[in-house]
Amino acid sequence: MSKEAVFTMKLEPELRAEFMAEAEASHRPASQILRELMREFVHRQRQAREYEAFLRGKVAAAREQIRAGDYANADDVEARFAARRAQSMAKAGGAGA
Repeated sequence: MSKEAVFTMKLEPELRAEFMAEAEASHRPASQILRELMREFVHRQRQAREYEAFLRGKVAAAREQIRAGDYANADDVEARFAARRAQSMAKAGGAGA
């Protein structure tokens, strides 16, 4: 990958000094570390946007299901799981006898 773009930024002298010392201690050029940090930032931002889009889609689908009446209310869910619990308890009691 060609490295033709120049990036200039202002930062505190103390931060620059600390960063340069750590780059030297890691035996890596500061520019390489900054490129890695930038790539990581771009990757995280893309993942966050993709996840946001995924969630928006899930919410939109759920809202459409609710509008269509394709859902169970809390009482229905509780009744279903009460039946499952009773069935599981019956199996567990019958298996030990």
